[in-house]
Amino acid sequence: MPFIAPSLLAADFANLQRDVEMLNASAADWLHFDVMDGVFVPNISVGLPVLEAVRRHARKPLDVHLMIVHPEPYLEAFAKAGANSISVHYETCPHLHRTLQQIRALGCLAGIAVNPHTPVSLLEDVITEADLVCLMSVNPGFGGQKFIERTYDKTARLKDLILRRNAAAYIEIDGGVNLDNAPRLLAAGADVLVAGNFVFSAADPKGVIAQLKDIRPIEMA
Repeated sequence: MPFIAPSLLAADFANLQRDVEMLNASAADWLHFDVMDGVFVPNISVGLPVLEAVRRHARKPLDVHLMIVHPEPYLEAFAKAGANSISVHYETCPHLHRTLQQIRALGCLAGIAVNPHTPVSLLEDVITEADLVCLMSVNPGFGGQKFIERTYDKTARLKDLILRRNAAAYIEIDGGVNLDNAPRLLAAGADVLVAGNFVFSAADPKGVIAQLKDIRPIEMA
């Protein structure tokens, strides 16, 4: 079964406690928390105070995705605010090996996020330092975008790299995930599915999460 990580970016921010408690009662495994700075991505989302507030109510691990430039000075603060995993972008970290070690030293799972245009071959020398690789299947910054079809092949190539290097990183897919593409993503090697609008725009969010959780890999021609 995949790990399901609903993205709080698509939640109702005026009723965030309600939505977090709904996720607590659902089949979700993690809560995905997107931080955007308006510099690395063309949007601004939420930060430390909101993470601290979510932590007070969440009963599941918080998967923090930092879409920000220069994330290193903020890692300790996000860990203290309640992050269980922290993913930083390959594109923003010139000393990625050191940054991943810093995240692990804070007691969090260390993740690498990569934009759609970034080849997974660039992770060859750091893949054994990562607990998680977040493949962006849309261009980061906004929810509700169309899934990029090349993600299937990219997921398979990343899975091959992980196996070749005897690494243990989870593969997380973030963007446009739904019941139609999830089976093929799992077949390609995905472990964690992030879903935002698909969950929170549904009439029955808990039901949709349960359906995603129950999906099995299906090879596509």
